[in-house]
Amino acid sequence: MSDAIPTPFHVLSMRTRSLTLLSAALWMPAALGAQSLDLMINNTGLSIGDSRFVRGIRLNFRDRNLERVVGINATIWTPYQPATGAVQGLALGLPVTGARTIQGAGIGIFGVGADEEFTGLGIGGFGVGAGGEARGILIGGFGVGAGGSVTGLTVGGFGAGSGGNITGITFGGFGAGAGGNVSGLTVAGFGAGAGGNITGITIGGFGAGAGGDVTGLTIGGFGAGAGGDITGITVGGFGAGAGGTVRGLAIGGFGAGAPRVRGVVIAGLASGGQDVKGGVLAPAWFKINDDGRVSGVTISAFNQVKGEQFGLSIGLLNYAWEANGLQIGVLNYVAENPSGLRLLPIINRSW
Repeated sequence: MSDAIPTPFHVLSMRTRSLTLLSAALWMPAALGAQSLDLMINNTGLSIGDSRFVRGIRLNFRDRNLERVVGINATIWTPYQPATGAVQGLALGLPVTGARTIQGAGIGIFGVGADEEFTGLGIGGFGVGAGGEARGILIGGFGVGAGGSVTGLTVGGFGAGSGGNITGITFGGFGAGAGGNVSGLTVAGFGAGAGGNITGITIGGFGAGAGGDVTGLTIGGFGAGAGGDITGITVGGFGAGAGGTVRGLAIGGFGAGAPRVRGVVIAGLASGGQDVKGGVLAPAWFKINDDGRVSGVTISAFNQVKGEQFGLSIGLLNYAWEANGLQIGVLNYVAENPSGLRLLPIINRSW
């Protein structure tokens, strides 16, 4: 026979293939236009893709249309800019994730970021950041930072910083600081500082300081200082000083001082100021600038007071324009005294 007669099996098979092709043709346009595959009831459940609102678990490659997730939002890459949506719960980056705001926890193998605010626990292999404020526990393998203020515990392998204020405990492997004020405990391997004021305990491997005032305990491996006033205990490996007033105890390996001193200054070599009240120990040289004054006790090889001295100066050579206290040393000079009493051994004063 030239033509085979179809069997019932062959007819059924042909019909099945036809129905399959027809179903695929009807299904494909809908699948291609879909944003996500949602296994949810009333937005609660599991969503795979770029869905807008999910309560539960949402899995997506890269977010563009996110509005809100309450639960877990897991992505592979950072969102398209500008970032949209809020995550309340866990933002999981495999390896990177982000959103407009994150409340809860953000964990990324590489990094986690929020375009605006971040609140909660943030852990990023490379970094954690926020364009606005960040609050909570923030740990970045390389760095942690925010364009606004940072509040809480901040740890950056290389650096931790803020364009605003930092409040809390801050550790930076190389540096830690803020463009505004810093309050709390700040520790950095190289430098710790603030463009504004610092209050609390500040330790910098090389330096610690502020453009404004410093209050508390400040330690800098090389130097510690402030553009304004320093109040508390200040220690600098090479130098410690302020552009305004030093109140409390200031210790500098080589030098320490300020225009105004109200406390005790200890320097490895030299110290000086314009208006000093308290005690000064400077083995090599202590100097009061022109028309200045010192009140208290100064101990140095050379006490040079180009102004008024009140109190006691002890040294090898003591010099003052006017001595209303005592000079004790090998040679003691008071410029205002009569010619025969200006330079005396052992002791001198204004007569």
